[in-house]
Amino acid sequence: MPELPEVETVVRTLRQLVLGKTIGSVSVLLPRIIRRPDDMEEFKAMLVGQTIHEIKRRAKFIQFILDRDVLISHLRMEGRYGLYRSDEPVEKHTHVIFHFTDGTELRYRDVRQFGTMDLFPLGKETVEGPLAKLGVEPLAEEFTPEVLRSLLKGRTTKIKPLLLNQECIVGLGNIYVDESLFRARIHPERPAGKLTAQQVAKLHEAIVATLSEAVEQGGSSVKSYVNGQGEMGMFQQSLLVYGRKGEPCVNCGTEIIRFVVGGRGTHICPACQKTAVTRKKGAQQPKGG
Repeated sequence: MPELPEVETVVRTLRQLVLGKTIGSVSVLLPRIIRRPDDMEEFKAMLVGQTIHEIKRRAKFIQFILDRDVLISHLRMEGRYGLYRSDEPVEKHTHVIFHFTDGTELRYRDVRQFGTMDLFPLGKETVEGPLAKLGVEPLAEEFTPEVLRSLLKGRTTKIKPLLLNQECIVGLGNIYVDESLFRARIHPERPAGKLTAQQVAKLHEAIVATLSEAVEQGGSSVKSYVNGQGEMGMFQQSLLVYGRKGEPCVNCGTEIIRFVVGGRGTHICPACQKTAVTRKKGAQQPKGG
């Protein structure tokens, strides 16, 4: 699933491609992609004549700011946008087409068909729906070490699942949590509330640095992600632990292992990220697999 850096890259690309364009008509080829309004014909009619004035990211959601409404799009696993001429063939798995008055089309393709679109009146998009309960943005100025400390204080949850909780901190998916915890030398099973002030400061620095570098490199194309112009991200070449099971740690040479935390595949260096979880005598440490 595209995470914060990938979605941010898509947003920046879409700004270059479709800002200022006016929607002449809309084709919906897979109605279940549209969640709000539940009437597909109403969805199409509401968009006609509206111009795209801004495109923003909130967490992993794309917001198209129009004259009267805000279209909120989530790419899920493999959703993609691309700009085409109206006379170009429509590719398989294209589910929604925004036909612009200048003869171009913004097409949404989704092989897995998990993506969603919601249309809200301008100004109401954060009152209900997918944006209503989102946590702090990790690349925003208000995300400080003090804010992170307050989010973790008293929490008995393991640090990795907490970082993946979108009501706590948004946009951090599996890849970037593993990378951030490795940089901060924190074991993913450590209780969040047990982190020291120094560890919280290091984790904050690692989160911001990891995400910023990933955005600069266009995200990570570890599976099938490409931006709105069909270009791959390059941050996967800079990954330090994620996807590197069996390879030597870049810091100490210890073999990277993979195990499951909170239902998610997790990569660590067992030497750099020593667990602080108390285990019964004779209990085995996590093994790769």
